[in-house]
Amino acid sequence: MATAHLIGSTEPLEIRKIFCIGRNYADHAKEMNAAIPEAPVFFLKPSTAIIGEGEVIRIPSISKDLHHEIEMTVLIGRGGKNILKGNALNHVAGYGIGLDMTLRDVQSDAKKKGLPWTLAKGFDTSAPISHFVPADEISDPHTLEVKLDVNGATRQHSTTSNFIFKIDELIAYISQFFTFERGDIIFTGTPEGVATAASGDRLEARLLSPTQTVLASLRVSVQ
Repeated sequence: MATAHLIGSTEPLEIRKIFCIGRNYADHAKEMNAAIPEAPVFFLKPSTAIIGEGEVIRIPSISKDLHHEIEMTVLIGRGGKNILKGNALNHVAGYGIGLDMTLRDVQSDAKKKGLPWTLAKGFDTSAPISHFVPADEISDPHTLEVKLDVNGATRQHSTTSNFIFKIDELIAYISQFFTFERGDIIFTGTPEGVATAASGDRLEARLLSPTQTVLASLRVSVQ
């Protein structure tokens, strides 16, 4: 059973559903030669994709092009359906950092054939996550920075102020179609700079405050 951990709490939350937002940064959409969406685009990962601090991302033998995608993560603390935008942030328990690991060659082949991305996005170890900082400690989640270093060199660095769709919009939109449950996680989309992660690489992802305080961090390796 995969669990999420809220800093300061001894109660692990069972992870239910993992919603991943695609193309939520305009510059990432451009680098992928994709249109900026008019409504949130999202897909699901299984909870078996989750790994945590110090664990290993394992590249399936079917792929030779694993990509990293750093994303701020949102932990749902209170479920609901048809959640109003103005009330959406009251359903958030915490914020963290995560990696949406992607088999880019497998995804590209699926796109060409009009097939789902499930294998490319949902394989075991494809969703590393950090612990979550309590939501009430974050005055504005749209002023934070996400930063990914690979082998000590920065690959991705942006701010959540660049979201196309803010967190309250995402929660309100998704909840029209899927009932949120306590323990659900939202990966909020990746900024530009996605690139290959190879066997032996060390990845360090951080969620930073406007004053550069580390709010959440995650270190994993690739094998």
